[in-house]
Amino acid sequence: MLPTKNRIKREKIHERCKNICPPKDTFERTLLHTHDKSRTDLEQVPKIFMKPDFALDDSLTFNSVLPWSHFNTAGGKGNRDAASSKLLQEKLSHYLDIVEVNIAHQISLRSEAFFHAMTSQHELQDYLKKTSQAVKMLRDKIAQIDKVMCEGSLHILRLALTRNNCVKVYNKLKLMATVHQTQPTVQVLLSTSEFVGALDLIATTQEVLQQELQGIHSFRHLGSQLCELEKLIDKMMIAEFSTYSHSDLNRPLEDDCQVLEECVINKVSQTEEIDTDVVVKLADQMRMLNFPQWFDLLKDIFSKFTIFLQRVKATLNIIHSVVLSVLDKNQRTRELEEISQQKNAAKDNSLDTEVAYLIHEGMFISDAFGEGELTPIAVDTTSQRNASPNSEPCSSDSVSEPECTTDSSSSKEHTSSSAIPGGVDIMVSEDMKLTDSELGKLANNIQELLYSASDICHDRAVKFLMSRAKDGFLEKLNSMEFITLSRLMETFILDTEQICGRKSTSLLGALQSQAIKFVNRFHEERKTKLSLLLDNERWKQADVPAEFQDLVDSLSDGKIALPEKSGATEERKPAEVLIVEGQQYAVVGTVLLLIRIILEYCQCVDNIPSVTTDMLTRLSDLLKYFNSRSCQLVLGAGALQVVGLKTITTKNLALSSRCLQLIVHYIPVIRAHFEARLPPKQYSMLRHFDHITKDYHDHIAEISAKLVAIMDSLFDKLLSKYEVKAPVPSACFRNICKQMTKMHEAIFDLLPEEQTQMLFLRINASYKLHLKKQLSHLNVINDGGPQNGLVTADVAFYTGNLQALKGLKDLDLNMAEIWEQKR
Repeated sequence: MLPTKNRIKREKIHERCKNICPPKDTFERTLLHTHDKSRTDLEQVPKIFMKPDFALDDSLTFNSVLPWSHFNTAGGKGNRDAASSKLLQEKLSHYLDIVEVNIAHQISLRSEAFFHAMTSQHELQDYLKKTSQAVKMLRDKIAQIDKVMCEGSLHILRLALTRNNCVKVYNKLKLMATVHQTQPTVQVLLSTSEFVGALDLIATTQEVLQQELQGIHSFRHLGSQLCELEKLIDKMMIAEFSTYSHSDLNRPLEDDCQVLEECVINKVSQTEEIDTDVVVKLADQMRMLNFPQWFDLLKDIFSKFTIFLQRVKATLNIIHSVVLSVLDKNQRTRELEEISQQKNAAKDNSLDTEVAYLIHEGMFISDAFGEGELTPIAVDTTSQRNASPNSEPCSSDSVSEPECTTDSSSSKEHTSSSAIPGGVDIMVSEDMKLTDSELGKLANNIQELLYSASDICHDRAVKFLMSRAKDGFLEKLNSMEFITLSRLMETFILDTEQICGRKSTSLLGALQSQAIKFVNRFHEERKTKLSLLLDNERWKQADVPAEFQDLVDSLSDGKIALPEKSGATEERKPAEVLIVEGQQYAVVGTVLLLIRIILEYCQCVDNIPSVTTDMLTRLSDLLKYFNSRSCQLVLGAGALQVVGLKTITTKNLALSSRCLQLIVHYIPVIRAHFEARLPPKQYSMLRHFDHITKDYHDHIAEISAKLVAIMDSLFDKLLSKYEVKAPVPSACFRNICKQMTKMHEAIFDLLPEEQTQMLFLRINASYKLHLKKQLSHLNVINDGGPQNGLVTADVAFYTGNLQALKGLKDLDLNMAEIWEQKR
């Protein structure tokens, strides 16, 4: 890189040379003349010198440039050859001078660009030097920052990562130690007959081995050991179940089970209020019982029905087991015959046949290869299968099913024996044998007997229920009494279903019919109550008792349930507003009671799940009724005639809007409550809540539009008489500000601040429209004249008064739109 001094020195020399040069116009003329002369001179140079492939090592080119033939003549001509040689040399020198002159001329023409390029290169070199120094300084600073601020933090992060890895290793070792204690723990559990706990522990350990401890070499045999433990537990449970089954089947059934008619007679005879001499019929005597007495009687009847069905099932199970034992015996005999034939016909496939049979019988393949003969294995595995509850052929809906065991028999015998739980062996001769279809039909008929017994019990219960419902007794029950009755009947239906394996529908249908009647009465009572409340509502803000605030607070977690009434009579003063999730709601008394009524609907759904769809429809109807009726009373001014209000004020409208907003707030909670209790195929019914929400929002929007319309008519009345003259502010604007203040005072304590601001923005837009219309009518424009000043002062008074109101300080009241464009 050249020093800066040398670069500056060269630039000065260049500038001095430029000053010596002739003026531009003279130079251009000289340049043109020189260019023409150079072209003429260059034309004197032979074209061979201008060829791009010119090379003297080429003989043709060389002979053309240097014609040696002139110098090879005979003697006596030496002087002439010397002259020719000199002439050729001068000619070539002349050509060289012409080329050099032209080259010098071309260089002089581009001197400016050359020196500019040199100058730019020097500047670029200076910039690169400075940049290199800045980069070096930046790298030094970054290295210092890395050393001071980063290395320590990175070291801490590495230590934290190392610690986490150590914790993981420690936890893994703890888990391995726990798994290592599985087998001793299982042994301890088995010693106390805790089979369920032992199986859960084995299942958990196997899951841990497959997921978290997979691939650990030290536990490679633990999985197979746990499988062997499961086999041991299986055998122990079979033995335990066999012992329990024998003891339970040998236990006598209930001896104190009375006949159902005796049960009713005893209950009626114990009631002192019934005169049996006057009321002779048992059904009439039963109808004279009050609800607690009748309910206790129904409970006793259901209890006896349950015992009766259990006795029927216990008897039928024994018969059922015998039939299935015989059927199973026949099937096994045929299987043994088929296996024997296959063994004799194809010895090469005997091993596969044995394995397939053993898998079918539930035995492990590894056990099959330890036995010598196939037939003993088949007999042993058959008896094991009969002892296992998992392969028991009895129906799955039975309670305390007896074991089905079968003695071994030869395929050649014409008689077979079956053992039943009573210890009695049934010998079935060839003549007594039934076909498989007949045995299966018999087993099904036995099960149908149990179904019939259940249906009879339900039919009798329905008759007992209907005989008491003739005088409207069931329809007069209150909510708690009907819920208690419904739960008792549902419990009995479930008990009989568990016993018999099939649900009887007669009692369920009767319950559903009574539930529909109850829902209709439940809904009519509350709709009538709501109608009376609305007809007497004066649409004034009501105080909120503490119990209603507690009711709302109980819904904060999204769960709907009526709080239980506490015995303490704590005196708490009512509040002015209802606090819901931090927001204040000014409400009327009707809405407070409506909230409680809604919760009663939701609570009834929890108590009686079968009426969920009916309750949803009725609740939707109730919410629609409140919306339409409140609209008639407030927006439609029906309250003037119903309760004698003098007028519907803005306060009444704002209060009505806030009450609607409270109901809208709880509609999603109510929807979620019903959605959790509806079957998926009935989710379409939830659209009622969407329609209700839209109707409520439309009603709220109509109220807001009504409030704006009130002020709009006021602006039309006042501004139509506005005249632009002193004094300022004018009486018109004073009256407008007074009315705006009264509107604000009426609604500010009722509606949230953001709703108040939105409402006054709409009112202000209406005000600007009417003012602009009046100014256009008066031909007042924004020209800076006296009238313009008066209007500006009135508008400033209006803006200042409006923004001084509480909550409207930051309201954007752009009044530039009231002016017509200057003409």
